Amino acid sequence: MSKAAKKTLDEARETGNPELDLQEKQITSLEDLPGLLSLEHITRLTLTHNRLTKVPAAIANLINLEILNLFNNIIEELPTSISSLNKLRILNVGMNRLDELPRGFGSFPVLEVLDITYNNISEGDSLPGNFFMLESLRALYMGDNDFEYISPEIKNLKNLQILSLRDNDLIVVPREIGELTRLRELHLQGNRLEVLPPEVGQLDLLGTRSCLRLEGNPWVPMIADQLLLGPSHVMDMLRNESYKFVYQRHISSGSQPPPKNFEAKNRKISRKRDVA
Repeated sequence: MSKAAKKTLDEARETGNPELDLQEKQITSLEDLPGLLSLEHITRLTLTHNRLTKVPAAIANLINLEILNLFNNIIEELPTSISSLNKLRILNVGMNRLDELPRGFGSFPVLEVLDITYNNISEGDSLPGNFFMLESLRALYMGDNDFEYISPEIKNLKNLQILSLRDNDLIVVPREIGELTRLRELHLQGNRLEVLPPEVGQLDLLGTRSCLRLEGNPWVPMIADQLLLGPSHVMDMLRNESYKFVYQRHISSGSQPPPKNFEAKNRKISRKRDVA
């Protein structure tokens, strides 16, 4: 344990400070921080920009934890016990080496913000069966992963206001996304999308505090032309009958999706390699 980490930990223990900041302390294992996982008074734990490879199951001992930030480590796996943190509101595990999320991960009762950006997560077995039961979520950041599909069960995230799916491998967006009536930000840039479901046109994504990002996709000409004029023109087009016909014809055609950019994916630092 570095002297800086020890000093911070000792101060938290002595003062009872509920917010513990251990970013950039060259930490490789939480086991190297004696007593950390018994500090039940902690409500905020920041461990960003370290060299952690795993999160111990004893993280569940931090029963009052509300914010856990593990951004930019080299974590390959999360413990199933993490979802027993019943007070957790914000969880950031972005920029790690996660291939999947643990069984039962969707059990957080009050989680509002989840960031899994820049990992190696995809559809199927990478997500636990109850993932889309996180009904308290307001913001879900899933960019820079390997998703080709998103489950129609995303409709269950009724309180979602921000959804980031940028820079994945998406070839289709589920029609059920139109049921997310509170959604105000939708980030779909940098995927393999050719069409959007007409239901997206029902969402309120054009207000002063809203955001719709669509660039960097191989859109069909009808969308590409309107996108040149701006997102509002795309939203208008999604509502007209001629586009609905184009969409249905495209979905029914069974055509091959655009190819993946394997070269770009393999350059990701989240791809597993030897730890220095």
